[in-house]
Amino acid sequence: MDEASTSLSGEARNPGSPIRVFILDDHELVRRGLRELLAEEGFEVVGDTGSAQEATERILVLRPDVAILDGRLPDGTGVEVCRNVRSSASAVQCLILTSYDDDQARSGAVLAGAAGYVLKEIHSADLLDKIRRAAAHETLFDPEVRARIIENLADPNLRDPRSAPLTDQERRVLSLIGEGLTNREISNAMFLTEKTVKNYVSSMLAKMGFHRRTQAAVFVASGGDKPRR
Repeated sequence: MDEASTSLSGEARNPGSPIRVFILDDHELVRRGLRELLAEEGFEVVGDTGSAQEATERILVLRPDVAILDGRLPDGTGVEVCRNVRSSASAVQCLILTSYDDDQARSGAVLAGAAGYVLKEIHSADLLDKIRRAAAHETLFDPEVRARIIENLADPNLRDPRSAPLTDQERRVLSLIGEGLTNREISNAMFLTEKTVKNYVSSMLAKMGFHRRTQAAVFVASGGDKPRR
């Protein structure tokens, strides 16, 4: 798909118009640096903020072509913002810009619908190239990495019936509970707020008919979360 992709409103972006970008980062100097870099290269920065909650609201109003989202913020994560934005405005492409390089973070970004996962140490020219490619609706993840992440999401119909109603996020929470992680540790691993994790845990337990997380841990230990082959 080329840069003249169709927006949520149904209007195609003019290939000659500047790429519209929104910036989310809790460091003002980072936001200022990105604004200056993008402006020099002909991009249009439509807004920026250091708040995850504010970013979600403003992005849904402004509808930029690309949202550059910091991985971790005081009030949330870029992955959460991406998930919330993409669920309502799939035309907005999201780049997770982070200092953390690990498979769990990449998995979260893929499952949230992000176009790519970029480390902050990236060279300016490479970042600009990735923004342009994201605006053209290209997927920037390595195909093998993306395929492996998706492959790991086993068909829920092949699992114990008790876990069949779970969403992918609830299934991930269940797995991490089985590994003995606390809600805070799960929130760090999944790039979610602790409050969001608590909500997932409550929903997961209710769907499975459990009253305590220890029951969920025993379920995982017994292999109940594994696909049936």
